[in-house]
Amino acid sequence: MRGLGRIAVTLSLLVALPAAAAGPELKTEDQKTVYALGLSIAQSLASFALTPAEIDLVGAGLRDGLANTPKVDVGQYSPMVKQLAQKRTSAAAETEKQESAVFLEKIGKEKGAEKTASGMIYIPVKAGSGAAPKATDTVKVHYKGTLRDGSVFDSSIERGQPASFPLNRVVPCWTEGVQKMLVGGKAKLACPSNLAYGDRGAPPKIKPGAALLFEVELLSIEAPAAPAAAPAGKTGTPAGHP
Repeated sequence: MRGLGRIAVTLSLLVALPAAAAGPELKTEDQKTVYALGLSIAQSLASFALTPAEIDLVGAGLRDGLANTPKVDVGQYSPMVKQLAQKRTSAAAETEKQESAVFLEKIGKEKGAEKTASGMIYIPVKAGSGAAPKATDTVKVHYKGTLRDGSVFDSSIERGQPASFPLNRVVPCWTEGVQKMLVGGKAKLACPSNLAYGDRGAPPKIKPGAALLFEVELLSIEAPAAPAAAPAGKTGTPAGHP
C-alpha cells in the first residue's frame, strides 16, 4: 500500500499544478518523458474515478507532503486508500455491467447468434473447413477486440502480425469460443465481463465489468513443439553434434 500511496501523491503534482492555457509545451525528449510519466500515473489511478474536488485534495496533499506539513498520518490512511480503490472499482464495475447487459442483449439478436450456457455469445461469420482446436492446442489467429462503444482496444490486424497462443492460457471466452471454430473460419465472440477481465478490468482501456466483442479468424492450429534430440552414443552428446 505504500506504493499506492506514493502514486496517489505523485499524481497530485501532475494534476494540481497550474497549466498554460494551451497546455504544456513538449519540445524536448525530457519534457515528453516527464509528460508520459504523468499519463502513466493517471492511468494507474483510473479506478479511483476522482472528481475535480478530490483531485484538488490530492494536490493539497502533495504540496503539504513536499513542505513536510502533513495534516494526516499517511501510514494511518494507507489502508483507507486501498479500501477507497476497491469501493470505487466495485461501483464502476456494477455500472458497467448494467450498461454491458444492454449491449450483449443487442448482440444476441444478430443473425446466427448463439448464447451458450456460460453467457458467451457466438456468432459465425465465415465457415471454416479445417479441424477444430482443443483447449490444450496452440492456435494462430487474426483478431480485433472492441469495447461496447465500438472503439478498438487491441488488434493483430492493425499490427499486421497474427497472434499465437495456447487456448487454455487466455480469457475463458476465448477458450470456449475458439474451440467452436474450424480452421479457416471467422466468428464474433461477445464476452460478458466474467468471461473476460472481470471486475478488475484491464485499465486504462478496459473498464472494470466491461463486456468485450472480438472478431476472430482462426488461421491454423500450431503443431506441437518437436521433442529435444535424444543423446547419442556413450558420450551423452546430442545426435548430430560432434
